[in-house]
Amino acid sequence: MSWVTDFAKLIPFAERLGIDITEASAEVVRGRVDWAADLTTTGGSLHGGLLMSLADTTGAVCAFLNLPEGAQGTTTIESKTNFLRGVREGHVVGASTPLHTGRRVIVVETELRDAAEKLIAKVTQTQAVL
Repeated sequence: MSWVTDFAKLIPFAERLGIDITEASAEVVRGRVDWAADLTTTGGSLHGGLLMSLADTTGAVCAFLNLPEGAQGTTTIESKTNFLRGVREGHVVGASTPLHTGRRVIVVETELRDAAEKLIAKVTQTQAVL
């Protein structure tokens, strides 16, 4: 199964939000979401929950691709987000990389950047190995 082509079947919530996985390997997972008026909050900025969902989705795929042999899956047990600026147009790209790939937990760091490649948010998440 290709993550890029069959991703929506595996995480339908992300498909509903318009999140596309554009690259997926054990080293880096990239995803993208486009600005849309129905995904904004006050002032026309993309909703923080959408941005966190983008990071959680790319982070989860990254963790899954780094599972130890014999593991059944992964689930987010902690996530920390630092928002740095709003996004009122264009798109956001999330890039997730593994910081630690252990037998019980995987820690992933995700950077979210806007169309001008300005840093929007930094997310660190811990995934339990199932």
